Amino acid sequence: MEPAIYNGQKGSIKPATVIMKKILFFFEKLKATFWFVPALIIIITILISIIVVTIDQGIKIPKEGLNQLFFVNSADSARSILTTISAAMIGVAGTVFSITLVALTLASSQFGPRLIRNFMYVRLNQIVLGSYVSTYLYCLFVLNAIKDNDGYTFIPKLSILLAIIAAFTNIILLIVFIHQIATSIQADKVISDISQIISTQVKTLFPENMGDEFEDEKRVNADAIKSRYTHTKLIKSHKNGYFQYIDNESLLEEIQNIDGLLELYFKPGDHLVEGINIGKLYTNKDIDDEQYDDISDNFVIGNTKSSQQDLQFSIYQMVEIASRALSPGVNDPFTAITCIDNLTATMCRLAQANYPSNYRVDKNDVLRIITENLEFEDFLDASFNQIRQYSAGNTAVVIKLMDGLTTISVFAKKDAYKKALVKHAKMVLNVGKQSLNEVNDFKNLEERSKKIMS
Repeated sequence: MEPAIYNGQKGSIKPATVIMKKILFFFEKLKATFWFVPALIIIITILISIIVVTIDQGIKIPKEGLNQLFFVNSADSARSILTTISAAMIGVAGTVFSITLVALTLASSQFGPRLIRNFMYVRLNQIVLGSYVSTYLYCLFVLNAIKDNDGYTFIPKLSILLAIIAAFTNIILLIVFIHQIATSIQADKVISDISQIISTQVKTLFPENMGDEFEDEKRVNADAIKSRYTHTKLIKSHKNGYFQYIDNESLLEEIQNIDGLLELYFKPGDHLVEGINIGKLYTNKDIDDEQYDDISDNFVIGNTKSSQQDLQFSIYQMVEIASRALSPGVNDPFTAITCIDNLTATMCRLAQANYPSNYRVDKNDVLRIITENLEFEDFLDASFNQIRQYSAGNTAVVIKLMDGLTTISVFAKKDAYKKALVKHAKMVLNVGKQSLNEVNDFKNLEERSKKIMS
């Protein structure tokens, strides 16, 4: 029996796993903020300073031998060391913050404002900033613990040694940070990072290779099934924002508990307006407000898009880089070609993916949810439509688009996928026909298109 947790609404009880999944979702969002890691480091450092000073009070370190080289024996020297370290750390922290802002400004102008979050969420940047601020605070705490008055002297020698080690570590971190910033704003590195994110998402959202389709999907008469229910209720959006997340397992369980059917009109990544109908619930009896709230709790609506269940979001980041590279002000076809190469690799993986059915059934094979899902052609459109539209007149990019489609066609086994590729190949061919002035360039493009058309 699964443990239950009180959720605070009219005595309602929810399974522990449902609560944990929501906590994990919001924890992932929390980890993606710029301040979370620095704040965590600062809290841990404050605890360490208290623990180490307490240890210093309980031990006595001899002044003889090698201890003279590593431990401070004078209160004035201890204050001088800690003051120097703390002043240096807060000064460098300001420099690190300034460098980060400069990198964000360059990223925004070169790659687009939506990619700023990719630079903000780099763990090394957060660790470096948190490390310098926390070392500064650590020195203040230890400095306050030094006592030298009224015949009582306390010098936290171990704590001071730890401050020196932390300062040395921060110097190394600064070198690593500068190197990371210098490489992070390079186009190839940005594209590679986004491609890695997309690859991870594809493996998470589509874990299996292409197999048999859902056997009953083509024979499902959704209208007939909906007509069996006597009551309907609309599920409305409670705020403006983006559809970020659906707790699929919990939602299916909620619908099964009321013996109903839910038809969803939107999918993660779509923009919702307050009061718009997210879906329609079919039941054989009226549901109360508590049951309605339990179903609505499975939807997360936020102010910005999230990539957790929206693969198109990451694809559009890559497309934005390519589109900016093809703009007259930038005119960087090599960056666009690199984006096409990475998008081609993604589409080859998606051509082999097993896409989930639009019809979700419970353990008894009873239809419970009708949802909207993206198909191969949707991802293909998202990957290449805008790039094709901006590539007019650029011979190298137009030819690379055709080469990318040719490569994807090798992995596309379904007829629907092949038709989508043929459609895109024709559109690329039309762009070449209208914009390529050199006859030989167009002939080259036409020859490459035959590999798909045939």
